[in-house]
Amino acid sequence: MQGDAASRPTGALGDEWTLTDQALDDEPMDRPHEACGVFGIYAPGMDVARVTYFGLYALQHRGQESAGIVTTTGAPELLAHRRIGLVSQVFNEESLCALPGFAAIGHTRYSTTGSNRQENVQPIISSGTLGQVAIGHNGNLTNTLTLRARLVDEGETFQSTSDTEVIARMLAIAPGLTYADKLRRIMPSLQGSYSLVILTPTELLAARDPFGVRPLCLGQLNGHWVVASETCALDTIGAQFVREVEPGEIVAISGDGADGLRSVRGQKSRRRAACLFEYIYFARPDSVISDRSLYLARQRMGIQLAEEYPVQADLVIGVPDSATPAAAGYAQARGLQYADGLIKNRYIGRTFIQPDQQMRALGVKMKFNALGAVLKGKRVVMIDDSIVRGTTSKPLVQLLRDAGATEVHLGITSPPFKWPCYLGLDVARREELIAARLEDEAAIGREIGVDSIHYLTLDGLVKAIDLPGDSFCVGCFTGTYPMPVQMDLADKLALEPSGVGPDRGQPVAGGSRS
Repeated sequence: MQGDAASRPTGALGDEWTLTDQALDDEPMDRPHEACGVFGIYAPGMDVARVTYFGLYALQHRGQESAGIVTTTGAPELLAHRRIGLVSQVFNEESLCALPGFAAIGHTRYSTTGSNRQENVQPIISSGTLGQVAIGHNGNLTNTLTLRARLVDEGETFQSTSDTEVIARMLAIAPGLTYADKLRRIMPSLQGSYSLVILTPTELLAARDPFGVRPLCLGQLNGHWVVASETCALDTIGAQFVREVEPGEIVAISGDGADGLRSVRGQKSRRRAACLFEYIYFARPDSVISDRSLYLARQRMGIQLAEEYPVQADLVIGVPDSATPAAAGYAQARGLQYADGLIKNRYIGRTFIQPDQQMRALGVKMKFNALGAVLKGKRVVMIDDSIVRGTTSKPLVQLLRDAGATEVHLGITSPPFKWPCYLGLDVARREELIAARLEDEAAIGREIGVDSIHYLTLDGLVKAIDLPGDSFCVGCFTGTYPMPVQMDLADKLALEPSGVGPDRGQPVAGGSRS
């Protein structure tokens, strides 16, 4: 792990690093926070660390807290560089040059289990019966506490508070002649969601939980194999999309071309349960999941919303940037003018100067500015992808009114968010969710301050995506999850920061944090 000993690159930050979005408001940004992004490449002769860096850069939207790359030269010891911060701050020329090798994995993280501490930065490296292994994980295990307690009883110790280390230790000590064999042994014990990239001194592996909750795709770059959370990362590095890693599948890569890839059934997939929020918000609009363009799917969500919510208005705007395709679709379907009524400060998450109280009070105004020249005297339909607490929606509505909008109507391209996610998204506890607190759309509209509001129905959302409705996880909308979850896991994970759980008081999603 000698790469970790490299000097910290310019701009890299320590454990005190926090996103400005969290510093500006007493409550976090009113969005489900992204999960994590994983990337892997097996490419002898290429600068695999540099390719991985650009792959992670394309996946930065999935996590902005920390990043790491691990490479192998074939020696027993893996090389690593992992820090807290954005991808562009964690790595520089010096750190990338210190990571030679023929294969690499990378991870960019938003903490969904385990607080934002250096020891939780991934990929996590562990040593076991077959030598070192590194793991990058996107997802949440719902039985983390049970697995961790079992390992502690067996004498295992932990340096981090991440469920990824639980997977790493299980993998390291599991029986098997290869790491693919080991992974196949432990997968039935892993409840919840996981898309994994795994690096050994000689091999790259990728695996996906049997429900396929989080995306994971396979591509080729000049005959070499690449795996990534989203197809946009393949596009960025010039790789060609081949297929998705199937739910329950293990892909083992030890060479180039078809002969270098082996597919193993890790666990039988009884049904698919892909996260609907990947389609609504998380994944980049230029990505493709299940052969569906996310940009076009989001545009169809707006068209479907127009069918369900034909409010009388003069102008349609979207909350940038995630709601822009849906707003365009809504405007097109209604024959209304579409305009940019809100301008987003795209650098808000990249400043590390703490605001004073006056700046904190400005809140949403630090993130968005309303265009009075566009909005004045207009009846406006504002399209957004979701509402969690309502803490951002309410001041956004006031911004529009202050800019001269005579009416503000709000269309949401997801159903009401009523339940926490236990499978990889960081959202509020149920009592904080506005749709769980208030009984209907009218009450939510009154609290937010709009003239009317409508959430896209679940049937309408599924119709827009154009995939079978039973192929999704709808737990955050219905409270019915595709697998058992520990409803009180969020409280149980609020343990002392002694290496057995996240720092007390850290907000968690209600599931184990990757």
